Amino acid sequence: MIIKNIKFNIPAKIITGYLTILICLGISLLIVNDRMTDLQKEADLLSSHDIQVHDLVNQLQKNVLDMETGMRGYVITGDNQYLDPYEDGSRSWLINYNKLHSLLMHNTNQKHNLEEIKPLIQSWIKNSGEYVIEAKKANDTAALNRHFKENTGKKLTDQLNTQFDSFLNEEKQLTAQRIDKLNQNNINLKITFYTIIILVSIITLVTAFSLGNSIVKTIRQVVRTIQSITESKVDLSTRIKVKTRDETRDLADAMNNLLSSLEKQSWIQKSMTEISTMYQGITDITVLAQTFITKLAPLLDAVYGVVYLRKADGQGVHFVKTAGYAIKDQDVASSFRLGEGMVGQCALDQRIFLIDTLPEDHIKLTSGLGASSPTHLLVAPIVVDGKVEAVVEFAALQPFQTQHLTLLDLLQDKFGSSITSVLGRMEVERLLSESQVMTEELQAQSEELQAQSEELQMQQEQLQISNDFLEEQNHHAEQRAAELKKAKDELVEYSLKLEQSSQYKSDFLANMSHELRTPLNSILILSQMLIENNQEMDNAEVEEYSRVVYTAGEDLLRLIDDILDLSKIEAGKIEILTDEVNVTELPQLLKNMFDPVAAKKNVKFEVVTHPDVPPVISTDGQRLQQILKNLLSNAFKFTEQGSVTVRMELAPPDFAEKLEVEGPVMAISVTDTGIGIPAEKQQIIFDAFQQVDGTTNRQYGGTGLGLSICREFTRLLGGLIKLESEPQKGSTFTIYIPSRLESEVQQEEQGLKEAAAGINEVAATQIPFEKKSPSSEHLFKGKKVLLVDDDARNVFALVTALERKGMLVQIAENGQQALDILRDNTDFDLIFMDIMMPVMGGYEAMKAIRHDLKMVHLPIIALTAKAMKGERSKCMEAGASDYIMKPLNIDQLFSLMRVWLTEQVNQS
Repeated sequence: MIIKNIKFNIPAKIITGYLTILICLGISLLIVNDRMTDLQKEADLLSSHDIQVHDLVNQLQKNVLDMETGMRGYVITGDNQYLDPYEDGSRSWLINYNKLHSLLMHNTNQKHNLEEIKPLIQSWIKNSGEYVIEAKKANDTAALNRHFKENTGKKLTDQLNTQFDSFLNEEKQLTAQRIDKLNQNNINLKITFYTIIILVSIITLVTAFSLGNSIVKTIRQVVRTIQSITESKVDLSTRIKVKTRDETRDLADAMNNLLSSLEKQSWIQKSMTEISTMYQGITDITVLAQTFITKLAPLLDAVYGVVYLRKADGQGVHFVKTAGYAIKDQDVASSFRLGEGMVGQCALDQRIFLIDTLPEDHIKLTSGLGASSPTHLLVAPIVVDGKVEAVVEFAALQPFQTQHLTLLDLLQDKFGSSITSVLGRMEVERLLSESQVMTEELQAQSEELQAQSEELQMQQEQLQISNDFLEEQNHHAEQRAAELKKAKDELVEYSLKLEQSSQYKSDFLANMSHELRTPLNSILILSQMLIENNQEMDNAEVEEYSRVVYTAGEDLLRLIDDILDLSKIEAGKIEILTDEVNVTELPQLLKNMFDPVAAKKNVKFEVVTHPDVPPVISTDGQRLQQILKNLLSNAFKFTEQGSVTVRMELAPPDFAEKLEVEGPVMAISVTDTGIGIPAEKQQIIFDAFQQVDGTTNRQYGGTGLGLSICREFTRLLGGLIKLESEPQKGSTFTIYIPSRLESEVQQEEQGLKEAAAGINEVAATQIPFEKKSPSSEHLFKGKKVLLVDDDARNVFALVTALERKGMLVQIAENGQQALDILRDNTDFDLIFMDIMMPVMGGYEAMKAIRHDLKMVHLPIIALTAKAMKGERSKCMEAGASDYIMKPLNIDQLFSLMRVWLTEQVNQS
């Protein structure tokens, strides 16, 4: 047994053979002493120099391999014990190198080859070994990932292996040449002494054959294996078997280690390919996680596995069990919060946890024949762009191998990217479904809106009839009060029929009612005053009244046009007429329209045209102007200081491809320095009836239709609109319009035009003359009225009408100003309170007057354009004495005033 373990190296075998020959040739050696001396020198060179060179080369390779293995072990585990072989290798390689270099002093070519290896080893130590160890010590995971991703160390290692192989091959060739030379000399010697040493020659041949076969056989196997690796034909599971215990055994062991390393790398690549291909076509996150764990667990020799996916809610981030392998639900926690348990801590630290000594009661692997206790646990994060998307946990009966950890590390990006991709597709599908539902709801609400508009018209007619009836019964106070109460009750009962409207639609109707009734109120009041002129007005007053009526009519028509434009767009009845548009005329056209607005607001306005803009483009000029007018109107409305700028230029060439058109694309931007739009509001402002501030006491008016119309017109012109904005810094709306567009199918819009004409004719109907009662005129004269309204047109119309009755009118632009006035002066006889105003609305102001100022008996008549369900009740609850809707009927208004002024007189 001891003899078998003794290493009988090649030099020993050669010496033994030669000793046998020397005993047989004792006498012959005396005769040919000189010749044998030469042969002995060659043999010594072969047995000592060549073998020593091979040993040192192998030792130098082993030093490099030890350093690489130690470095990788330390990177994977973080254990300093793995640095011992690295440190030993780094100390020994230069010593072995110097020894080898001294042996090659007479071989210039091999010496040069060896000198080329030294800088490669030094470069690997500096740029890979030391760099990776220092990065690991500094816990610089990003540097480690970048290093291994760039394969810097592997490239140097591969180059080193190539250099060593080349060096060894050339050394082997030199050894073979020396052996051949030695054999030839032996043959010559045998021929010379053939007759004397036939027996010796036979013994020599047998000895040489045995030694050569034992050495060359292993070398040939290694060479064939290397050639197979080069030609990618080798079975990496095969191993070279050697029975001898000499240097050829070391060579075979080194080759077997190389095959093991290549087999691991091949296994990793094959596993990566199998797992990567299984992601294709998966659109559900649960299916993805289950497929991943089912495929990966057997590859890692795991008997248990579970996937926890990242979830975020109002309570923070947690990881929820989504898929498992060979588990029972009662044995596995359903979720972990960040930092909770090993799963949560793994997600927090973003590193792998590897435990090799699990207690027996940690978890049981059950089968039909019994149960076993896994002893090894692996918990790893799936990190994508610095964020942990999932955590995977595996348990095994055997230790996890290096290739298992390498495979899991390489799969992080691919699996993490698949998670984000599938979640993105699921979110897109959900949003698409919601969008379809919202589109259907919006269509239904549009139909309800039309029906409610008809009901509101009927409500106004009934209110007019009720007011006429109250006027005729003016001298009967009790009957008038009873009839008024009856009419109010009827209105409340009728308004309950609007219960089915949603809050979204209610807000729009409130704002739209306010925007429509405000100019209509001015038209009705001033029109009636013009009818009652009786030669009391001079031409200047008539001209001013007419100008206000005209302005209000224009505002009303513009609102109606916006509603009709949106209705035509939704019905698909917009007609696009393509014609040549002179771009050079646009700047002056826009300046003519908006220079007065800019001058009034003291805002700088300029139009900039890039030199490469073509002078003429083909599009619908009317729609293009309407888009620019809407955008500029918005820009000036929301800009109190600074500038508004229009820029016209050609869009980048790729926009033609995005819009799927040929020819150039115009880019026209409108930039302001106004209030800006928050990021969360930038998408909804393009939806119909949506505004950044949709409340009734918002600072800026409007229906919220302008941007929706701009977007739809731009789309019909074959282009698109983009927004860039930041709160308090301003906004930039850019429209991209192709210069050529096929004319769409002509659509009929005569019905909508007739509807618009009919609406303009709601506005032109004359209000009958007030039936004056001379006995009641003294009620108005000298009475002091506080008018709270933010609309200059309404204020002008009401002040004119009230002052003609001899009343004293004081103005407040919002609820806060009204409270300030009432604190200083309490001798008002009546208050008119608008509801929708900036700073403080009518509801808040009436509550403050009743509760804070203790003015519980002062009559307050609410003026509101919000003809919505429950509006009367809301006004009364806020503290109003009575309620009247805009547009105001001046006769009805004076009738209400008579009631409350008479009641005040009776109380006094």
